[in-house]
Amino acid sequence: MDATAFVKSLTSSPDYRQQIVHIEDIPSQEATYAELNKPLRPAIKTRFEHMGLSPLYSHQVEVMNAIFSGKNVILSSPTASGKSLCYHLATLDTILADKDNCAVYLFPTKALTQDQLGSLREIACPSLLSLKEIAVFDGDTPRTERPSIKKHAKVLLSNPDMLHLGILPNHHSWSRLLSRLKYVVIDEAHVYRGVLGSHMANLLRRLRRICSLYGSEPQFICCSATIANPQEHAQSLVGLPFKSIVNDGSPHGAKHFIFWNPPIIDIDKGSRRSANTEAAFLLSRLVEGKIRSLVFVRSRKLTEVLYLYAKRQLPAFLSDKISPYRAGYLPEDRRKIEQKFIAGDLLGLVTTTALELGINIGNLAVTVLTGYPGSISSAWQQAGRSGRNMEASLSFLIAQDNPLDQYLMRNPDFFFRKNFDNALINPNNHYILKPHLLCAAWESPLDNKEEIFLNEETSLAVDELEAEGKLRKRRGKWYPATSVAYPAQEVNIRATSGQPYTIIDISHGSMLETVEASVAFLQIHPGAVYLHQGESYLITELDQIRRIAMAIPATVDYYTQPRDFTDIKVEKIIKIKDCNGVNICLGDVDVTKRVLGFRKKRQLTEEVIGEELLDLPEQSFLTRSLWFDLSQEAISRINNLKIDFNGGLHACEHAIIGMLPLFALCDRDDIGGVSTPLHPDTAKPQVFIYDAYPGGIGIVEKGFEVIKELWQTTFKLISECPCHDGCPSCIQSPKCGNNNQPLDKRAAAILLQGLINSL
Repeated sequence: MDATAFVKSLTSSPDYRQQIVHIEDIPSQEATYAELNKPLRPAIKTRFEHMGLSPLYSHQVEVMNAIFSGKNVILSSPTASGKSLCYHLATLDTILADKDNCAVYLFPTKALTQDQLGSLREIACPSLLSLKEIAVFDGDTPRTERPSIKKHAKVLLSNPDMLHLGILPNHHSWSRLLSRLKYVVIDEAHVYRGVLGSHMANLLRRLRRICSLYGSEPQFICCSATIANPQEHAQSLVGLPFKSIVNDGSPHGAKHFIFWNPPIIDIDKGSRRSANTEAAFLLSRLVEGKIRSLVFVRSRKLTEVLYLYAKRQLPAFLSDKISPYRAGYLPEDRRKIEQKFIAGDLLGLVTTTALELGINIGNLAVTVLTGYPGSISSAWQQAGRSGRNMEASLSFLIAQDNPLDQYLMRNPDFFFRKNFDNALINPNNHYILKPHLLCAAWESPLDNKEEIFLNEETSLAVDELEAEGKLRKRRGKWYPATSVAYPAQEVNIRATSGQPYTIIDISHGSMLETVEASVAFLQIHPGAVYLHQGESYLITELDQIRRIAMAIPATVDYYTQPRDFTDIKVEKIIKIKDCNGVNICLGDVDVTKRVLGFRKKRQLTEEVIGEELLDLPEQSFLTRSLWFDLSQEAISRINNLKIDFNGGLHACEHAIIGMLPLFALCDRDDIGGVSTPLHPDTAKPQVFIYDAYPGGIGIVEKGFEVIKELWQTTFKLISECPCHDGCPSCIQSPKCGNNNQPLDKRAAAILLQGLINSL
């Protein structure tokens, strides 16, 4: 592919509207090789060389040398750098050294599990291991095959959910594997952040407890996309010291990374053309040019929508050269699409993050990212799907009309020069820790002499569980109360709140999915339009006692937006920074939310076509928050100019929430905010930014740490946005419970400038 020629053809097209705002030219890199300190066993070396996988890159050698010296290792490197080969070879080497040794591989998705099953068997079978010695154990594994897997598997490929629900509570039937466990591989470790990561940390401590019970002490091998804190993250996940390796000796061709900003269609409102329209245009041009490409979108529904957009723009003889690809399809259908793509029968795929992880779908020339995926790491993961050989490749990042995307369009250096994002977890969050302690006690009684689980935080949690009657102490150990039955099934490792709500399609009597309790009133209140796998459903009833939402399929031309009120009470101040009289605080708060009603808004035009009230109870939860005072000089200036102080305060809150994901691996929905001209606990105007999960998961701690950069970035966002009064690209929020009223862009800029001046 001639990247220069393709870009030139775009810019000379009559549809081009100066969308290209930046091109980053990333030079090619030659491979660097190295030799292992300890050679691989002859059988592996022969097989390895026969497959053309030799020699090893320098970072692969560094990882394997560390593994063979007994260290826990995390490798943080780009897509297609050969990370999986490190743990495959180390595992095969240790099993050939001692046929009793075993390994467990944990993957975040079933698709990735199947992909790595294929690659491992290709290397190992039949000359090194038999097919039955490498097995997958997940929810799709037939029950008739499970006894054989427990008896014969030496390399078990699974996922955190099955470890939590199927293996640890039934560890007696897995004793052969657990007693001989040499390695635990955690692939795509950057995925385990926030709530899921906090659960994963407790899950891995439970695994270490049970391994110790059977006399094993496995090494941990983690692989991750490039993140800012790989060593810290691995140590937080596993609870052991780690060696971090961040070098990359793999070769790659030159990449041209293009930032593409849709044209403004309303100057006063600052609104832009849809990123989906732009992506469909690019995909159709790529297919017409016979260029193999992959388009990433943010949701399952958009996968289908964008595919249809692009298909309509293609001539008939090319319309069958593209396909959607997403989770929700049957595994056999996904495999067929992958094979057609690899074989060249398809030229373009439209996908969700289902293909962001390390699934091998062959070499690609172009990747298109429809919207910033929420983190620099994910953006590079997606972009890295193209250019997996030494040929030049292209990647496009198409901006959506939101603060994060628009900030990056105007400040591309932030993306290309920043040292990636910090993965954050909080294993000691009591809402997460306590259920895992109960699971651990079920698996093996808790002992007050244990080092893995019992520290100061867990001791407090154990005392709470005992006081609640869920644990009982006998002869120095804690056992589950007789009323506790199989606690693992009550723990959703992807949520912090209690029992989720279930959505039932009453037209068919089938379950659609579950929704976390903390957001149920916002998403599945009566009258809500809920999307499930791209289909619209109308919620007709919400049974709060049985935690069931009744839904019917509905074809409607509107969506619903909840209206809610949030109150916040300061419970405890943990830290304070004083910046020339402006205090920044970090502490525990009690957040109370009440959903008051909802609006019906016309799709596409955003016209409000109706509003209804709701009678739902308040929901409260304790979490972690940061909050800060405001410059008195800035307040006086706003008063003198007679502009809207309350609107400026509200706009500051929205914009800061929009910018915080640039500094922490999180989504905008992981954060909440409250702004008030006079807070009763402080007697001052205040802006609160809080973790939207009970107990907190570390996001606002990172915000407190980088508050100076956060204020500066937010001010830059607002002051550089070309809109007049504020728009979705700077201060408007899609989830504002007050319908983005009041907002004042000018007042927000003055308040932020005052904060920056106080530093």
